[in-house]
Amino acid sequence: MDIKHLQYFIEVSKFNSFSRAADHLFITQPTISKMIKNLETELGVALIDRSSKQLTLTDAGQIILEQATLIDKAFNNLKTELDNLTGLKKGHIRIGLPPIFNAHFFLKIVGNFHEKYPGITFQLVEDGSKKIEEDVGNKLLDVGIIVLPTKNDIFDHFSFMEEDLKLILHPSHPLAIRDEVELSELANESFILFNKDFVLNDRIILSCNNVGFNPHIISESSQQSFIEEMVASKLGISLLPESICHNLNENVKSVKVTNPSISWNLGIIWGNNQYFSYAAKEWLKFTIEQLKKGILKN
Repeated sequence: MDIKHLQYFIEVSKFNSFSRAADHLFITQPTISKMIKNLETELGVALIDRSSKQLTLTDAGQIILEQATLIDKAFNNLKTELDNLTGLKKGHIRIGLPPIFNAHFFLKIVGNFHEKYPGITFQLVEDGSKKIEEDVGNKLLDVGIIVLPTKNDIFDHFSFMEEDLKLILHPSHPLAIRDEVELSELANESFILFNKDFVLNDRIILSCNNVGFNPHIISESSQQSFIEEMVASKLGISLLPESICHNLNENVKSVKVTNPSISWNLGIIWGNNQYFSYAAKEWLKFTIEQLKKGILKN
């Protein structure tokens, strides 16, 4: 059954005339008569009483008219909703962000996008890179900010930030007066790290192993602020990205780490073989353009 069959039947019922309905639809009367006859044949019932001079609907015709009107309304609503989606008047984007990421500048991009497309909503989910990568892969998130590298056979990515980690310690710590500290000098320190959902956890442990020691980890957390407070309370040391260190409180000091330095590379990932909504496609395009302009540095 074609939607046009029902729409033509609605028009015939509204005008109570084949000829007037045909004129309104800019088709010939034989065409509309044939369409209604085909509909009756398909449904197996007479919709119009042809025994009288005046066009009259049968009982079945009345029922079909009621349902056809509902179907036509739903069809028009569907077209409107699709137009809203393709025109980016509405939509929803799910973005994963690591808590360790200084999201202040990144959210400027989200804000600029919202000004351009106010009908699109956002769901921002904070988690470690491993969990974000898993959720993007399972289509629970549209895009995610993670520590690269990623699985290139599953995800596409755009790298937008690379920086070193710095040593975080209490100002009274003997190493706090130094400009630089070699990683091997931290062998006897107590480490406070992000938990195992964070790629940085693996990277720091591996770097320590490569210079000859296994770090003594006294605590792990998913919150950067909690790690900072623990360091400020003299419970241990930590390693945080340089951009985070610009906003540390006065009870914590940061020192450069060398031989080797430990770096991280942040990027946006998205599934390379999964459905991408109109809103998510536009957001990704908009965001990459903004990042290429260096908005995070402004």
